[in-house]
Amino acid sequence: LPVSSTGHMILVEEFLKFQDEQFSQMFLVVVQLGAILAVVLLFWSRIWPFRFTKRERGESIIDWKIMQMWFKIIVACLPAAIVGILFDDWVFYNAYVVAGALIVYGILFIIVENWNKGRKPAITSVTEIGYDTALIIGIFQLLAAVVPGTSRSGATIIGALLLGVARGAA
Repeated sequence: LPVSSTGHMILVEEFLKFQDEQFSQMFLVVVQLGAILAVVLLFWSRIWPFRFTKRERGESIIDWKIMQMWFKIIVACLPAAIVGILFDDWVFYNAYVVAGALIVYGILFIIVENWNKGRKPAITSVTEIGYDTALIIGIFQLLAAVVPGTSRSGATIIGALLLGVARGAA
């Protein structure tokens, strides 16, 4: 589900009021790490580019289609990383901004999903996504870098759908 784990953690902190700053930071790390590990375990065979077993003679140890996907992911992350590093101090990390973003982007997601129904996608697979499209999709991540409570995955999915990428590939 494209939800902002950081946004939800900000809301949890608002209600639970952690007294110990170190505990609060560790809590955020553990929750985020758990979510990341769950995704990695679930999609391991689709994201790990190295093949050490069941290879045909002369076949590469590296799955270059998966490596290309990783290169495109890096390109897509560059805009948000640059803006996030440069303007992190200007972002408003408070419960009201997060709650508003969760609502607004939740509604936006429903609107884009409904608009996208019945449309024939121009790009139907991840391998068809070019570096230029990956960069534009990455620019949509800026929504998450600037407004806490915006899901990075949700922003990239919305961006990809608006660019004509099929839902599964988005």
